[in-house]
Amino acid sequence: MNAFDLIPKLVRSSLEADKKNIEATALMIARKIKKDYPAAAEEITKALAYSRLDSPVTRSIDLQPLPVDKETRYSLVKIEEPIEMPDPILEDFIRQQLEDFIKERQILEDFLREDIVPPNSILLDGPPGVGKTYIAYWLAYRLNTPIITLDLASSISSYLGRTGQNIRNIFDYARSQRTILFLDELDAIAKRRDDAGDLGELKRLVNVLLKELEDCPSSCVIIGATNHPELLDKAIWRRFDRTLTISMPDERERRSLLIRHLGKFGDELRKDTLDYLVKHTKNINAADICKLSEHMKRRAFLSPNEPLQIIALSELYKIKPLATKEDKTNICRLLKKEFSGLSVRDISMITQIPSTTVSRYLSVNRKGDEEHVE
Repeated sequence: MNAFDLIPKLVRSSLEADKKNIEATALMIARKIKKDYPAAAEEITKALAYSRLDSPVTRSIDLQPLPVDKETRYSLVKIEEPIEMPDPILEDFIRQQLEDFIKERQILEDFLREDIVPPNSILLDGPPGVGKTYIAYWLAYRLNTPIITLDLASSISSYLGRTGQNIRNIFDYARSQRTILFLDELDAIAKRRDDAGDLGELKRLVNVLLKELEDCPSSCVIIGATNHPELLDKAIWRRFDRTLTISMPDERERRSLLIRHLGKFGDELRKDTLDYLVKHTKNINAADICKLSEHMKRRAFLSPNEPLQIIALSELYKIKPLATKEDKTNICRLLKKEFSGLSVRDISMITQIPSTTVSRYLSVNRKGDEEHVE
């Protein structure tokens, strides 16, 4: 039995939380790979050693125990090691800014030798689902650096001054480790101080955050993200080296997202159907386009005899609800216009509108209807 044969057993033991079998299997894997992969074997044995001593296993990769709230003893952050991730699909300017940041971080020592202040922070803003969190974890992968994420639930306290102290502890931890600190939902702790409705405590918290951001050394990478840039204090923006607005995916990005996430099913999809999906996902975010692709694949796998075109179009209209009679009428006519081979029954299956109603919508030929179709 080789090391690869033991991986399924290790996975099963992990899912069952069977610590004894996890340790035994991991140790066997370490022994079998020691000759060809000595570094990986040593990392496994170090993790096992710390586990047996009831110490945090993150110490095996030179990370200190996570900071905790002094009263509740809950961790203030969660930490994750980097994993391989496909490149995000973004507009060219944003992608180039991120690549430049990665390159600058990789030549950090060269900057310091030339007395150049290297960048260490990025602020991402944009609507939900456009990929801000994905970008943060992708940067962790590209920089091969663990990422620690602020846990708002445990960090924000109802006690006067406690939240500020928690924020200081989190930044102290980030400064002492080689990590990326990810401040998701930054607006929750960085609201404008000119908001008369906010308490003085929240305004003092912004002052604490500003000071901690300013005191961060170049070795500490900070990524902030917000869905509500209008809520952020103006001074917060100046504390970040780069501020990038992640927009809803354009046509090229939507096509790339669909092709990537549909996999082999994308190769089987008719070009006119793919073009239709690209055009009619205009106001749908990247996360929902990925979800749409997953729904299509699952249904295609479970119903191999169902035409992929019908599957694709019907799944589209599950996430684009037809709210009004006008919507339903326009879509029925548009589908018949774009795909002349679709029958009334097909359109009924796609839109979930009764066949008799579809027939009625199609039989009424009002001039200029197509001009109103979105």
